[in-house]
Amino acid sequence: MAKLEELLVRGLTATPRPLYSGAVGIIQVRGQVEQFATVGHTAAYADTSGTPISPEFSRPVTEETIFDLASITKLFVTTTVLTLVEEGVLSLDEPVATWLPSFGTGERTQVTLRRLVTHTSGLPALLSLWKDWPDRQSRFDAILNAPLVRTPGTGFEYSDIGYLTVGLLAERVTGRTLPELVRDRVTGPLGMVDTGYLPPAAKLDRIAATEYEPDEHRGMVRGEVHDENSWSLGGAVGHAGIFGTAGELVRLAEMLRCYGALDGVRVLREETVDQMTRDQLPAGVDPGFRHGLGLRIDDPSFMGPLAGGGAFGHTGFTGTSLVVDRDRELVVVLLTNRVHPSREQADIGPLRRDVAAVGAETTTGAGAGS
Repeated sequence: MAKLEELLVRGLTATPRPLYSGAVGIIQVRGQVEQFATVGHTAAYADTSGTPISPEFSRPVTEETIFDLASITKLFVTTTVLTLVEEGVLSLDEPVATWLPSFGTGERTQVTLRRLVTHTSGLPALLSLWKDWPDRQSRFDAILNAPLVRTPGTGFEYSDIGYLTVGLLAERVTGRTLPELVRDRVTGPLGMVDTGYLPPAAKLDRIAATEYEPDEHRGMVRGEVHDENSWSLGGAVGHAGIFGTAGELVRLAEMLRCYGALDGVRVLREETVDQMTRDQLPAGVDPGFRHGLGLRIDDPSFMGPLAGGGAFGHTGFTGTSLVVDRDRELVVVLLTNRVHPSREQADIGPLRRDVAAVGAETTTGAGAGS
């Protein structure tokens, strides 16, 4: 058994409860798959008490299994808005108030797109939109009028509210929906046919289940976004909502590894991707890692031994992660449904780091030009 598969099996058989019901891992070097593994099933439980799900509602996980990518959505949205920056429709450093008038007073005038995608906007991490506001319009209004928790540019606060704002900004300046923008500017050009918002019902049996949520009368969530705020806003917003397969997520990662182009198709300019993957945090702001445009850089919490050499990537709450190490010509993707049947599972961080370590071992001695 290859090391990657061994790790995924270990997560599937962990006690007192498995980390997930299913997982897919890919380690790719120089555009070629070096290790690939799938384990488990798309669902295992009917509720949080551990009642086994009926077999007809579960399938073995394969390369075709679709996962809720959670906050990896932010990377798709960042790529989308950066295409708008390249076209001059948006600017990284123009006040967001130029397009969103609710940002036109006080310190809110200092909020820029660059600060939004580096999580230095001063906006709060979260608001319980799904619970504390009664309808979709009031929730959108709450996003656009969210109070700052600090002066923009003075600290790091990982902010879903910031990325909800990014999504609204993209829709405002183009007059198009976020699913249309992501499809036409990212997933379509990259040939990602199973990646996007709001997966159709015809693909439901390929989608990994997430959490059992009786309080919101959602039951076992499957085929609709797990994140409550995204769900309450229709499932197609800036911080969460995109679903996809591991193989297709590798294509996004490879595009970034190759400075914006893949298979002869250019999605972003080289200089744009260079900015994405270089530290953009203001002087004196140190959250324990570096941060580019929409990407974490050298974050040991999920990159393990790959952190420290300029590796970049992102994670998702549902148990997803990707890491790119250009020096090693390496892409590591891990997709799981670690919130199934409950988010009160064991920490998946150690597995993420262990999988990254397998990537490092696979490329030991390999580097740029080797």
